[in-house]
Amino acid sequence: MRRPISILVADDDPEDRMLAEEALRESRLVNDIRFVDDGEDLLEYLYGRGKYTGGDNPRPDMILLDLNMPRMDGREALKVIKGDPELRRIPVVVLTTSKAEEDIYRTYDLGVNSFIIKPVTFDSLVDIMKVLGAYWFQIVEIPPP
Repeated sequence: MRRPISILVADDDPEDRMLAEEALRESRLVNDIRFVDDGEDLLEYLYGRGKYTGGDNPRPDMILLDLNMPRMDGREALKVIKGDPELRRIPVVVLTTSKAEEDIYRTYDLGVNSFIIKPVTFDSLVDIMKVLGAYWFQIVEIPPP
């Protein structure tokens, strides 16, 4: 029996968050989807600080990370996550509108597991979520939380 899958989405755009949630639900990928607004919020969630102190904040099985967010962007948050021995094993998938070669190289240098450019259509986003789910949660073995 498969255990419930939890995905944490870090994206400041409410419309992108709504589309990601709908696509994840339509792909039947996860049981639990959580959202944070930016890199600072992401790190507070992961470390159980600020508004996440003492709350029900399960360790995510995967982080979907936008790069361009206020306060702390995805690149800075990725650097902290992959530099922390307690967090670095969480798969981080960048899902962004950026097509900049510099962003692709930089995020892989920082330890991102995958870099995906956000598709234009909702159906394409659903397809991507299905492939992500099959790959990360049915094909590869990742360490348990």
